[in-house]
Amino acid sequence: MTNTHKFNLLAIAIGAILLTGCGDAETTLIEKDPIEVPEDDHDDDHDHDDDEYTIDSMGRLAVLSAESNVATIFDLDDGDQLDSFTLIHTSNTLTSSADYRFAVIASRAQDYVGFIDGGMWREDHTAHLHDYEQSPVMSDFEVTGSRPTHILSHDGQLAVFFDGDADAGTPASVKVATDTQISSEADPLPTLDYTIIMHGVAEPRGEYLLSTIRRDDAENTSVAKILPDQVGVYHLHDDVYEQEQVLDVLCPDLHGAAQNEDYVVFGCTDGVLSAHEHDGEYEAEKIANIALLDGLRIGTLYGHEESDSLIGIASGHDAGEVILIDVNPEQSTMEELSWQPEADATPVSYAFSHEGDAFLILDSQGVLNVLEAHEEHGGLHWELRDSIDISEQDVSAMPEGMSFSMTVAQNGDFVYVADPIAQHVLQIDLESLTITGDIELDFAPDNISWLGIAESDHDHD
Repeated sequence: MTNTHKFNLLAIAIGAILLTGCGDAETTLIEKDPIEVPEDDHDDDHDHDDDEYTIDSMGRLAVLSAESNVATIFDLDDGDQLDSFTLIHTSNTLTSSADYRFAVIASRAQDYVGFIDGGMWREDHTAHLHDYEQSPVMSDFEVTGSRPTHILSHDGQLAVFFDGDADAGTPASVKVATDTQISSEADPLPTLDYTIIMHGVAEPRGEYLLSTIRRDDAENTSVAKILPDQVGVYHLHDDVYEQEQVLDVLCPDLHGAAQNEDYVVFGCTDGVLSAHEHDGEYEAEKIANIALLDGLRIGTLYGHEESDSLIGIASGHDAGEVILIDVNPEQSTMEELSWQPEADATPVSYAFSHEGDAFLILDSQGVLNVLEAHEEHGGLHWELRDSIDISEQDVSAMPEGMSFSMTVAQNGDFVYVADPIAQHVLQIDLESLTITGDIELDFAPDNISWLGIAESDHDHD
């Protein structure tokens, strides 16, 4: 396919030249123009080497069609369509791998987790960081298991929780993969095998994995017995996670998990289970629900390395009312966010900004709300900074089963919002909260995911 979709950016200036260097001979390495360094500049050689081998690019965008089993990759520097891929199955979800090189395609009903190589990645060559750029390609690699459901990433690791299938007699399991392991098609992957089915979740944390435990129905405090009510700490030994600890705090009807730099949290019927490492072991406590929730459960959580707060989404088992909660595990507190959804607007997508200083909520009316944390009375409190209406369409015309969706760039202050009615993807500058680009599509988008070379702590040094 050679269709070109122009991306009308307000300002993009990319300088690149082709060169040959270390790495795969089939890979095109792109180097930006060398930066002039004054003689009295005190930057060291390592920083200068990084400049010579790194790529200046907005990244790429994976777009999943709502009308067919096709995923398309776009170049965010110019909006060109790079390639499209016909997927194996017709019902799919889309996310990114832990270091954003791969689009992760999952089909729960078909026991499938596969990957599209977005074609941009970074390697640490010790003396310098080395970026690579090549055409997107469908990977032959698959992560195998039964009923892949919750797929979470943290600090370079992707954890896939497979719920298992009672009818097929297949128990639950967890597999963890880095981008390097996906690229090299590593076998075996680090694995945790259960002996029971479970609608669970796992959070990777270096050599450790915090993953759910479902006890026998007679002991399980969950109302829905398929849900776990405990969390175990597992340590990796020779590609197998072995249980080292069971946290001593129960979490009935456990659903949803997230983490920041110091804490891992899980949603429970009666509050949030918070765990952190201390003297080589994990300690846990329960942050009890506030009265406002009145029977609602925090079943979805969002966290970021740079944010002390985690954002919890509380709702009933039948959806309906939604309340946003600020969870601070360091202070063992939770409180209602000062901003809440309008009565006629249901949140459809949530995300932290790439630096964790803003929390984004996209609603069913096509409004993007940007919340920021401010110091108040000795603590951080989230408040609405601004909003932008991203759709000029009649939102009542939204096709059944579709919704707006968004993804956050990991190398700058941009968010991308997909509109199935207008059939386009907008680029929004989070600093000015203005629309700065538009990719026109010839299909309705189901979901989108940013791919590319993420900004890292190293980039700030």
